[in-house]
Amino acid sequence: MTSPISFPPPAGARAYHLRTARGEFAVVDAPVAAGAEPRGVALLVPGFTGSKEDFHLLHEPLAARGYRTVAVDGRGQNESDGPAHDEAPYVQEELARDVLAQAAALATPVHLVGHSLGGQITRAAVLLDHSPFVSFTLLSSGPARISPSQQQRVRLLHEALAVMTMTEVWEAILAMGPPEEVGGPARGFGGLAQLRRRWLNHKPAQLLTTGRQLLVEPDRVAELAAVPLPFHVLSGASDDAWPVTVLDDMAVRLGADRTVVPGAEHSPNLDQPLPTAHALADFWDKHQEVLP
Repeated sequence: MTSPISFPPPAGARAYHLRTARGEFAVVDAPVAAGAEPRGVALLVPGFTGSKEDFHLLHEPLAARGYRTVAVDGRGQNESDGPAHDEAPYVQEELARDVLAQAAALATPVHLVGHSLGGQITRAAVLLDHSPFVSFTLLSSGPARISPSQQQRVRLLHEALAVMTMTEVWEAILAMGPPEEVGGPARGFGGLAQLRRRWLNHKPAQLLTTGRQLLVEPDRVAELAAVPLPFHVLSGASDDAWPVTVLDDMAVRLGADRTVVPGAEHSPNLDQPLPTAHALADFWDKHQEVLP
């Protein structure tokens, strides 16, 4: 049974549980703005310790550009249900098949966006079946495992989860000082109370399994480059999870459009939402036809 939606959506958007062939997933679904010409639909997939709320600031400017945007909580993430201790449903291929089911439930070709860990999950989905997608944007998501400094943060989080409750881990996170990048669940949209609630909503098995994947993710850029989709690599001007130079190189290898958002770090969607939204819409505007 899914929990009730507890995070209010942006103005004009609707929060509900999307029914799919693989279960229900909590989404925020923002329609095209009144008076705007409909131009497409986008599925937005968040990163490690994140949630659909990380895209809240993108919905309005993208709606004004003619795009319906659907941001989703993955299995066991925030308001989407999942087992607390069984790790099997959270392995990458299972989460990738969830993305394909979410796209199918929208019943239209979609522009796919994956942030950080979400970029690696969506990449796995594209490699399984690219046919539901019009384009693919990797948002602050690199070619392989995260940087050594972020590996250390994820390992510390895993060690804490092994011996502490989710509430105790939250208090420890706050005591560590300002959160950083991949290992920073106290950073995101909303106030500290909302972020705490989001953290407590996450299933420990989801965090353990996906965090482990971030430590070992292989480089699959060559496989992805063979897929007949237009690609976009979008990031901030600095990034502790994957150095910007690594993202630059990945874009070259993919033959992708490349956007660097000034004044943004690992989450341009939060740091600089308006230029991030415009960069996404500019890319999508160029790719309205479904490729074979």
